[in-house]
Amino acid sequence: MNVAVIGVGRVGLPLALFLESLGMKVTGIDRDAGMLAQLRKKTMPFHEEGCAELLAESSIRFTDSIADARESDYIIITVGTPLYNHIEADLGSVRAVCTELIPILRPGQMVILRSTVAPETTLYIRQFLEMHTGLVVGRDFGLGFCPERLAENHALKELRQLPQIIGTEDDRSRDMAKALFKRFSVRLFFTNYLSAELVKLFNNISRYLDYAVANQFAIIANQYQQNIYDIIHMANEDYPRGFIFSPGFTAGTCLRKDFGLLNERTATPDLLLSAWKINEHMPFHLVEALTRYVPLYDKKVAVLGYTFKKNSDDTRDSLVPKLVRYIERHVPKSITLCEPNLDRSVIDGYPNAGLEECLADADVVFVAMNHDHFVYHNALLKIQKAAWVVDIWNALGQNQFIFRKDMIDLVPRDDIETGLRQPPAYPVEAVRMLKAVSE
Repeated sequence: MNVAVIGVGRVGLPLALFLESLGMKVTGIDRDAGMLAQLRKKTMPFHEEGCAELLAESSIRFTDSIADARESDYIIITVGTPLYNHIEADLGSVRAVCTELIPILRPGQMVILRSTVAPETTLYIRQFLEMHTGLVVGRDFGLGFCPERLAENHALKELRQLPQIIGTEDDRSRDMAKALFKRFSVRLFFTNYLSAELVKLFNNISRYLDYAVANQFAIIANQYQQNIYDIIHMANEDYPRGFIFSPGFTAGTCLRKDFGLLNERTATPDLLLSAWKINEHMPFHLVEALTRYVPLYDKKVAVLGYTFKKNSDDTRDSLVPKLVRYIERHVPKSITLCEPNLDRSVIDGYPNAGLEECLADADVVFVAMNHDHFVYHNALLKIQKAAWVVDIWNALGQNQFIFRKDMIDLVPRDDIETGLRQPPAYPVEAVRMLKAVSE
């Protein structure tokens, strides 16, 4: 079985390596010359658990020519599907691939779209290919939408575990897709194009909504001067109905934009648009909340983390750059980053230092991402005594959204029965005490 994977990025490359591990002959196609050069040297262009080992032994042919998919039985498309800035699906990459398929598509092949797409995109591809090739889906070639639903750094594991959704609308396409995906040894669900497209969008958007609720609760708790972490702990503990997520930055190339693939067809404000507004507001909220206690003007600021998710090296659609821009508006003396997952001395114009160097003389510390690195290397102990800390993730384990390191012990901790700290007294009594200490 010969398979061509068009787009060997964070979705396509793990899939290509996994398919090869199942005994298939794989061609990896991408237009990124730098990435292809790395892959030909057996070097992973990004971190993905288990992929480096497979790549080291791989015989995949990596090429920049879609024409090299001519002899493949299956052509799997995994290119990006971003949004335009005005909430509109950008089909440019998908259309470009289909345009290059026109002269090489032949009877007997199957095209599988695996990118996250707006509803009816598979129908668009069907009509586009049929119009320009003269071939007919179901008679001459197969077509299906089979979404990936993988978490970064867990792709290979989840390819072996997660059910595969197969959206087809004719027997030939269904049978061809089944022949491929049955090799995954997971459960298969068969449906039509549109339902398969909605499965992927609903999976992502439901998570986005959950995190928006958590972030809205964090904002409300701060307004009432209450501790969001203790509230969530008490609300969830041994309670059988519902679960409240913890707050944090909700971003990335899926969660941050997938709502728009549905929302572009809605003329009025709705729940999805509101969730986007809440999650996008969080960088501003962190900066604004801190400045109730201390101005950022002329301060040395440390920002821990720059990627879009925990323990990742992926900065695409991260909210941390947005956080840094809001910090910049207050004219700090300096901003230093610590992103241990990126081997760069400078990121977007800011120095990327080791943890100790980043924290050595920082007046303010934003824990922008909850990387394990910061916990394992005792970031809290490396923060100078009088520094202010903003920790939306509670990564440092202090159960406080904003605190000054030398004030930690002033927070009451006498709730023996529940084992929880009492909510901190910010921003009234504690601020009065802090002013007295600083004066």
